[in-house]
Amino acid sequence: MLINCVPREECRIAIVTDGKLEELYQEQASVASHVGNIYAGRVVNVEPAIQAAFVDFGLERNGFLHISDLHPRYFPGKDGQDSEQVGNKTRHRDRPPIQSCLRRGQEVIVQILKEGIGTKGPTLTSYLSIPGRYIVMMPFMERLGVSRKVEDDEARRQARTILNDLAPPKDFGFIIRTAGIGRTKTDLKRDLSYLLRLWKIIEQKRSGNVRVGELYAESDLVIRTIRDIFSTGIDRIVVDDEEAARRARDYLDIASPRATSKVFLYTDAIPLFDRFDIERQIDTINQRTIHLPSGGSLVFDQTEALVAIDVNSGKMRSSKDAETTAFKTNEEAADEICRQLRLRDLGGVIIMDLIDMRAARHRRSIEQQFRQNLKNDRARTKPLSISQLGILEMTRQRMRPSLEKSQTIDCVHCEGTGKVKSPDTVVREVIRRLAMVGQYEKVARIEVTISPDVAFHLLNRKRAELVHLEQKNGKPVMVRVNQSGRIDVIELAAFDARGGAVDPAKVRKPGKPAMVPVERPTRVPGAPPTEAEQAAAPDTAPDTTPDTTPDTTPDTIPDAAPQSVAEKQDDGAEAKPARRRRRRGGRRRKSSANKTEQTAGDTAGEGTGQTIAASTETAAPTDAAGSVNTDARKPSRSRRRRRSGSGNVADGPRKPADGAKPATQGESTETNRGYRNSVVASKAPAKASTTG
Repeated sequence: MLINCVPREECRIAIVTDGKLEELYQEQASVASHVGNIYAGRVVNVEPAIQAAFVDFGLERNGFLHISDLHPRYFPGKDGQDSEQVGNKTRHRDRPPIQSCLRRGQEVIVQILKEGIGTKGPTLTSYLSIPGRYIVMMPFMERLGVSRKVEDDEARRQARTILNDLAPPKDFGFIIRTAGIGRTKTDLKRDLSYLLRLWKIIEQKRSGNVRVGELYAESDLVIRTIRDIFSTGIDRIVVDDEEAARRARDYLDIASPRATSKVFLYTDAIPLFDRFDIERQIDTINQRTIHLPSGGSLVFDQTEALVAIDVNSGKMRSSKDAETTAFKTNEEAADEICRQLRLRDLGGVIIMDLIDMRAARHRRSIEQQFRQNLKNDRARTKPLSISQLGILEMTRQRMRPSLEKSQTIDCVHCEGTGKVKSPDTVVREVIRRLAMVGQYEKVARIEVTISPDVAFHLLNRKRAELVHLEQKNGKPVMVRVNQSGRIDVIELAAFDARGGAVDPAKVRKPGKPAMVPVERPTRVPGAPPTEAEQAAAPDTAPDTTPDTTPDTTPDTIPDAAPQSVAEKQDDGAEAKPARRRRRRGGRRRKSSANKTEQTAGDTAGEGTGQTIAASTETAAPTDAAGSVNTDARKPSRSRRRRRSGSGNVADGPRKPADGAKPATQGESTETNRGYRNSVVASKAPAKASTTG
């Protein structure tokens, strides 16, 4: 144990194992710790919404007392218990509302659990505890107990037996600390007598004129650390201040006389922490990245709600596979993370992103290693199992601000965020604000004060925009430079024609904004259409080009007469007829009407020698009497749609042409092929046919 003490300024205590810093405790005279002090307080406010009360106990900020930290002796009614058993605290749901327990102006005795952090006040409790070297005394409690860190059942039983033999007073609870295990009955009796004398002093102050103020103050950092940390595992206590060394020896002479020979006074000219290479290790505590021996690294990020720790394998390449690399890196990280938690004094919710491990035995090994390392931590911890995402969550008791909070302050430029706006971003903001203020009629000139970097960009790269604003608004702009200001601070001042200051925030803004509709641009004759006009135009436009081809078709030819079946068959060598594509949704069916129409067309062509247009005109089926059967099924909608594209549209059934004989049901299958050929021919331009 190395103790570096500067009287009335600072005291630092380091616990070193084999030259490696394991724990660090620090206290400044200007920021003294109040944790453990007992005060007489007065309730100033009761908040039923959060079930808590605020207590004035003599410091600058009022303390926070929750219903779960209120002793049952403050409960209302005659049936309320005056004491509780050690380790058997009344559950929260069994407690009455705090508004029925406390009232404004009521006097209470409280003890500080942890210091205030940020804007929060200290956390208080009415469960009092006064620690000694081997025993902790708890007034208004019952039962004797042993520290939970002692796992040996036989040692716990022996310690409880010795404490019972000492006949402790009633209405007091006692807990034997870890340092008291294995101590003799005389050692425990001496510590018990010391605690009882302290309580008598507290009672005397309480019965006096003290209504709000301190009743008991903890010892200084040197005495507290020796009382709580010193054990048989510590070989030496090295102190560089003579007065602190004397106080440490006097305390050990009372608490543990056999350990007085372990106190040494350091007299070397080299500073104590530099001599044992502690200063270099302290400098790495506040670093964001901590490097591991095998090449990996840890990244610490502390926020208001939690602490995030990321484990990286880094340059570790000694293993043969990824699983072994992840396991070894996590092993080193488990030891270093627990050490850093103690050194940095981090508390609250802690989330560790470990490297993913597939083997379940590796995950269990890392979890067990964490639990074993956390046993050496004085703060209460609760680690959980590694999740499927490779994240290990835990909580750690937060008793005071972290080492970083106590040693550092927020940056005046970035306010603790670590980032500031770039000069280009600030320049654009200056231009926008100048354009806004320049619109006010009452403003005659503007002055803007900015940092040197922003002024350089504004007066060089943005000079043209600045001149344009001055000419547009008719108001000059003066740029001033603040050498010591923040880079993102803009101080803008406006003045009227008489030189009086004008507050832009108080100037009445213009009324209704000026807006005009955007009209379509005028089309220049002969200009090509725009993209918008092309997108709005229909897919197929009518052909307005005049037809100059002479009409040689005889008047006796029917309108849009297609090529006959016979001619189509003769031209088969020139063009292969297109095959109709089958549509989805069912089989292709041909009605008997189509067959009848084909047969009628072929018969008429043979008798007269003329080509009959029967491909797109479907004849209505007839019955035995020769009348038209109107109940026959019409062509499907899709078929009619296909026919409409050929130019020979027949919305309904039509009678056979003159001279064509009605078709019968007994025609040969040759008409099927003729029907398909006629459909193809109907889509081609009509040809002039000759008779005979």
